[in-house]
Amino acid sequence: MAFTGNFMCTSFKVQLMQAAHDFRATGGDTFKIALYTDSASFTAATTAYTSTNEITNTSGSAYTAGGVSLTNVDPTSTSTTAFTDFGDASWSSASFTARGAMIYNSTPTSGLSLTNPSVCILDFGSDKTVSSGTFTVIFPTADASNAIIRIA
Repeated sequence: MAFTGNFMCTSFKVQLMQAAHDFRATGGDTFKIALYTDSASFTAATTAYTSTNEITNTSGSAYTAGGVSLTNVDPTSTSTTAFTDFGDASWSSASFTARGAMIYNSTPTSGLSLTNPSVCILDFGSDKTVSSGTFTVIFPTADASNAIIRIA
């Protein structure tokens, strides 16, 4: 098994301090989610989107390389925790198996030379299969305890 849990990429943490990512719902960057097979190998040192071991459709055309764009949820805070999240991502009329995902920024706003920098890796815990149906990645509640991206 190549996936070893959910984590933020170390390069993303550094890029936050370089103002490379804008999570605002209006006017922010475009973040995408790409799906991967159990053969994908990611670590905290992962720095950018890759098509290596990305899933493919077993039939139909629901999934395309690079994944889909996410809907940003405006960053906010509660007490001492800042957080942001995304709307759920879905692929309809899909037939594939995915083990995990990468969230990455396809339009970083800084003056840095970044190409599709990775944000975080999601481990689904096991292979998830859909056959001629809808595959949905459900994001947690956007709050200080559950949001997909939290800084405490």
